[in-house]
Amino acid sequence: MALNKIPVTIITGFLGSGKTTLLSNVLKQATGKRIAVIVNEFGELDIDADLLRSCPLDCDDESAAPAVGENGIYELANGCICCTVEEEFLPVMKQLVERRDDIDHILIETSGLALPKPLVQAFNWPEIKQYCTVDSVITLIDGPAVAAGRFADDTDKVQAQRLADESLDHDPSLEELLEDQLSAADLVIVTKNDLLNQEQQQKIQSVISARVPAAVKTIYVDHGAVQLDAIIGLGSAAEDKINHVHNHHDHHHDHGEDHSHAHDHFDSFVIKLGEVDGDKLQKILTELLNSHNIYRAKGFAALPNKPMRQVVQAVGKRIDVHFDRMWNADDERLTQLVFIGKNINQQDIEAALAPALIKVSA
Repeated sequence: MALNKIPVTIITGFLGSGKTTLLSNVLKQATGKRIAVIVNEFGELDIDADLLRSCPLDCDDESAAPAVGENGIYELANGCICCTVEEEFLPVMKQLVERRDDIDHILIETSGLALPKPLVQAFNWPEIKQYCTVDSVITLIDGPAVAAGRFADDTDKVQAQRLADESLDHDPSLEELLEDQLSAADLVIVTKNDLLNQEQQQKIQSVISARVPAAVKTIYVDHGAVQLDAIIGLGSAAEDKINHVHNHHDHHHDHGEDHSHAHDHFDSFVIKLGEVDGDKLQKILTELLNSHNIYRAKGFAALPNKPMRQVVQAVGKRIDVHFDRMWNADDERLTQLVFIGKNINQQDIEAALAPALIKVSA
């Protein structure tokens, strides 16, 4: 029996609740800690993982950096992590266990559709339990969405995403799914607090209090800004108590099934362009979000005469942009965007984006 198990933090929450922003902020604070990250996201190109790769770990030499996978990031295949756990999760965890001397902590970002309970239960498998423990399950909820009774940033698109996934034999009620994500929580984080007034905060707190024990704390954050010590080192050993957690979907999960084709019915593609006019790009993206069934658009934009690359993320009808890092000398200054949706056509989207391209003079 390993005396010092690797602590694991599981971060769950709906699409657009701010999981990746939180992870990025955690990694920026992880001075001296060797953190392995498992991300689970839709898309041919995992932009979220690429965002995480760009976060500084404040390590001066390669030997101090996470030595697992490519730059410390493990990417799981498409799909709900709780439904691909046998096919994908166990082999990845075995690889991490083999490098346990190089790892101080593991962070797992689940997909927006995931139920945390089956994932936590996997930590009772002998191959994992001997070496790892679930330090905490953190559930992120979108503050304004919950205050408005929608529960997700764009309920129609999250709902459609769930209904389209034949491998998820869950009731499509977003409220029930939120309850299931809260049922396993050791900590609840309410995001977008800057958009909430006191009355809305009280409404959110009543929703949370009705679904989690009083001992489970709630933190309200702006832009994923939370202190590392507030979310790491909780020591909950969630795997020891998870079987006592009851949720709406316990009887729906049979991990012996093959879910390898679970997301064949989603359209997901990457569009690569040269340098673009940032204002035009945002205007066109706004029009596309209003006219097409796009669940998510995210990526990087190369803007002329700008030494930094711009991160572009669209969830629901909202587009967020910010500059994350300098272009490296060996980077190809390309604009790359991944689109995830239903009945969307790559050629149509490319044609719509064409006017944003900066024409290069001959």
